[in-house]
Parts: sequence; C-alpha cells; structure tokens
Amino acid sequence: MDQVEVLALLDRQLRREAERDGGTTRIERDDRVVRNVGTNAHDWNAVLWSDLDESTADAVIAEQVAYFRSLGLGFEWKHYSHDAPADLGDRLTAAGLVADEPETVMVAAVADLPTEVILPDGVRLEPVTDEHGVDLLIRAAEEAFGESRSWLRERLIDQLADAPDRTRIVVAMAGDRPVCGARIDFVPGTAFAGLWGGGTVHEWRGRGVYRATVAYRTRIAAELGYEYLQVDASDESRPILARLGFTALTTTTPYELPPPPR
Repeated sequence: MDQVEVLALLDRQLRREAERDGGTTRIERDDRVVRNVGTNAHDWNAVLWSDLDESTADAVIAEQVAYFRSLGLGFEWKHYSHDAPADLGDRLTAAGLVADEPETVMVAAVADLPTEVILPDGVRLEPVTDEHGVDLLIRAAEEAFGESRSWLRERLIDQLADAPDRTRIVVAMAGDRPVCGARIDFVPGTAFAGLWGGGTVHEWRGRGVYRATVAYRTRIAAELGYEYLQVDASDESRPILARLGFTALTTTTPYELPPPPR
C-alpha cells in the first residue's frame, strides 16, 4: 500500500468531498472549509476539512466559531496532524477550542485482512437492526468506556431509520450480557468503509472479541466491494489493528467548542 497515495485519497474522498451521513445532517462547503451540520441536538457538528495557511487560518477559524455560535451549536474541528498550517492546533486552542485525546488514523486493504470470525467460548455476534439492539451496544460501550453514550444511542437510532444502508452494527453477547459493540459505516462512491466502536468490557479484553468484530466487518466490506477499511484508533486498539495488517497514516485530534450557554 502506498501510504502517501492512500492518505491523499482519504483526504479527498472522506474529507474534502464528504457527503452527508444521514437524513438529519447536511454538508456545507466553500473554498476554505467543509462542514457537517446537524439539525438534532445529538447530531455531530464539525469542520471536516480545511485549506488554510498562516495568512488565512485565524480569520477562518473565527468565522467557523461565529457560524456555529449563530446556530446555537457547539462543534468539533477534526484536525489532522498533516493539516496546514503546521501550528493549526495552537491556533484552534487560542480561539477557545479544547483538544481531546489524539487518535491514530489506520488503514488496511480489505483484501489483505482476515475474514474468519473466531470467538471465545460462550460469545456470539448478533446483528443490530432495531432500538433494542442499539441499547445492548450502548450498555457495552458505557461499561467499556466508563461514560455516558446517550448521544450515540440517539444518533444510531436515527441512522437505522434514515439511512440503514450506510451502516451495519453488531454486538457481542456473552449469554444475556453485551460485552462489545461495533459498527461499520459505508461511504458510497468511495474506496473506504470505516470501523467504529469496538470497546470491550474489562473482563473480556484480550480474548479476541474485538478482533472477531473486525473480521466480521471486514467480510461485509469485502462482499460490498470496498477497497480499504479506515479506523481512528485509540491507544488500546492500535496494536491489535497493527497485528491484523492496518498501517498508521496520520493522527487526528478533535478540537471541541461547547454550545453557547442558553
């Protein structure tokens, strides 16, 4: 895999030419930025891509802050380490945005990844197609990450209702207990499908559950003809993905601005 070529393709297809991911969001673009703007309280509002330099960055950042403020919304600036200018992160911080934990953008060719689903004894994978399944996934995610995922619950329910062809969701069950939830999001017209979630509850970590969800989703991507899988990987999932054949291309850091007080 040519890492420079694939990163350029990702930047173009998933960021600069991004399309809306559901019925409650819209994409707005101009020469300087591409924005994802939602209409519901739980929608994701973000700057996905920017084309800035030292002479334009501060003014454009201020414009985005003012724009989302005018809508009464908070937003995320999804910053990538190769974005220009080199000090963009510092400029975002100076404008009042707060950096969250960075993640590693990892990509693998679907054809190079294993698709055999190997689960530990007592665990099975169940597809999620309704609100009950989403609730199981949220239970696993909240236990795995130790924080509320109510916003994700509402977003996934909307996605299943408005754009069910854009995602497949799966939950790993140990008896009646959900121990891991994961999804694959499809981006029609591009070479990429994205892997999201995958948080595993503590006592089931290190037993192959997350790896099995990756193989399950890889098989779906292969059946649908996608060329690459992309993951924004945490420090915990990065070594697992590397062993499976994923390559680190860059890092991404969410810079966040909360909504204005009401």
